[in-house]
Amino acid sequence: MRNKIVSAAEAVAIIRSGDTVASSGFVGVGTPDEVIKALEKRFLDTREPRDLSLVFAAAPGDGAEKGLNRLAHDGLVKRLVGGHFGLVPKLARKAVSGEYEAYNLPLGCVSHLFREIAGRKAGLLSKVGLQTFVDPRNGGGKLNPNTTEDLVELMEIGGEPWLFYKAFPIHVAILRGTTADPYGNVTMEKEALTLDNLSLAMAAKNCKGFVIVQVERIAAANSLNPRAVRIPGALVDCIVVAEPEHHAQTYATHYNGAFSGEFRAPPDRSRPMMLDERKVIARRCAFELPMGGVVNLGIGMPEGVAAVAAEEGIINLVTLTAEPGIIGGIPQSGLDFGAAVNAEAIIDQHQMFDFYDGGGLDLACLGLAQADAQGNVNVSLFGGRLAGAGGFINISQNARRLVFCGTFAAGGLKTEIRDGELHILQDGRQSKFIDKVEQITFSGELARSMHQSVLFVTERCVFSLTPEGLELTEVAPGVDIERDILSKMGFRPIVRSPRPMAAAIFDPQPMKLDELFLNRPLAQRMEFSEERNTLYLNLGGYRVHTSADVEAVRDALHALASRIGRRFSAVINYDAIDIAPYMNDAWFAMASEVERACYDHVSRYTTSAFLRLKLGTALADREVAPHVFESRREATDHVLGRFDQAAANPSQPLSPL
Repeated sequence: MRNKIVSAAEAVAIIRSGDTVASSGFVGVGTPDEVIKALEKRFLDTREPRDLSLVFAAAPGDGAEKGLNRLAHDGLVKRLVGGHFGLVPKLARKAVSGEYEAYNLPLGCVSHLFREIAGRKAGLLSKVGLQTFVDPRNGGGKLNPNTTEDLVELMEIGGEPWLFYKAFPIHVAILRGTTADPYGNVTMEKEALTLDNLSLAMAAKNCKGFVIVQVERIAAANSLNPRAVRIPGALVDCIVVAEPEHHAQTYATHYNGAFSGEFRAPPDRSRPMMLDERKVIARRCAFELPMGGVVNLGIGMPEGVAAVAAEEGIINLVTLTAEPGIIGGIPQSGLDFGAAVNAEAIIDQHQMFDFYDGGGLDLACLGLAQADAQGNVNVSLFGGRLAGAGGFINISQNARRLVFCGTFAAGGLKTEIRDGELHILQDGRQSKFIDKVEQITFSGELARSMHQSVLFVTERCVFSLTPEGLELTEVAPGVDIERDILSKMGFRPIVRSPRPMAAAIFDPQPMKLDELFLNRPLAQRMEFSEERNTLYLNLGGYRVHTSADVEAVRDALHALASRIGRRFSAVINYDAIDIAPYMNDAWFAMASEVERACYDHVSRYTTSAFLRLKLGTALADREVAPHVFESRREATDHVLGRFDQAAANPSQPLSPL
């Protein structure tokens, strides 16, 4: 067919009973509601097609009636394979009850599986999901006893465990774009995301199946810019022009050009968040934002971190991302989730998960529903409610640093922040810190083996994951440890010497994080361990624009050496340091001089590959060993490994200052 434009009813008539149907969509972004609605109508009118298998990465739905919720009719669906179920509760309930065969697989793995199916591969090989409920040793992602087929296998390759996600044929792909020509070429200029549309179209076509694409308008033949075409007409069987009410950009916004990159919106002038427990949590999380780093903020409670970062003027110091393919800008919340205002780039969903799975995230801030003494976290299935893992497993398993955040208890919690203190007026009915989580979405054991840095942030306290388990490290002012924390937990955490949470978090005034991150005095950037004879120097965001900036560091390091009377080791953070080009020579001359005069051993780290190269070259040119690493852990291991080897020997005497 050269003219592929048909009605929605004509398009869904090609779907047969027993077909595997895959739909695009992330919440309401890219969700083809016109076609889904027509499929529902066909079934209600004719009782056909029946026994479909529905496949989706993120839940295309609004949490009520729209999206795939329309298809939750008895007899229409037989099997579900999905990444996230939170916004398709009608399907989720049937999955938990056993009415459907049902699988919850990591969103990123479903996204990657579309690509593998397109290439007619046997499946996807990944470490994502090990030691979680997706691991075949823990259920293989099956959601009820009526689900018996294994879609995930445990394999050993090179002596290491891997998970193999099996490929299966996709008979019909239902997708969405903006503009199509009569030949079926599709552009996506007004879409907030591109998702997995191309991979899904290829997968269905290479499985000898059908591709249906919903659009909002038709262009003349041969009029589309080939660089703008995201789904070639050769892959498309049917084009359906949607009614406007079934083609909103998101379920909350009919169209916003700042979501699709048509224009850049002015800075957000919305009112700051009210100072309540949600803002307390978001503020504490904001302290962990890595300057110059790449960050993922999850749905729900973590969304507030972006608002706090904008309010504090540090939003431009980090690159925020969202798993459906957003890089930069300000990720949106609620039924706009998945979109971003003023994104720097919008890439395909599977490409984003390539980056995440490879360790590209410096920090992830994610929600939690349950946590236990071993640091396991559950966000997927609790209290009989199926939310699904979504991108949580991909993100949490591979981010360098993790912050899980949420209120300490759920169900009726009421708090008040008064006079710089947190007052718990009514506690929640269910503590989130229990003896054993109902389902493992994040494995504390795996995190410890990978030396991940993991924090648990609540409104009343902060926990850290240690080799021995969860340790209470910070307590909010006004909170009694025994009454408000320990007595409410299903296990006893490690309690050594918890410190107060920062007072600024509980002050209605802005915390001035921009000054803290960028203009922090050197005295606050230096932490010396007498036990390890090691200095931790945080130069993150430090400005080197004048000779005084250089001399300040030189003087501080020589002063420390003079005070302790011996040489010491150093671990130095260079993340987002701002060295003016005309200060390079002075800075690195100082660095080499201080190294020779004061240090036993030194390592430096930064997430910037370019800066690592620049540092290494500049230090080597001055005959200084360029021990430059990507993470603090690697830098610390380098220094402390040397320390452990030489622990029995006294430090060398100081050279003259």
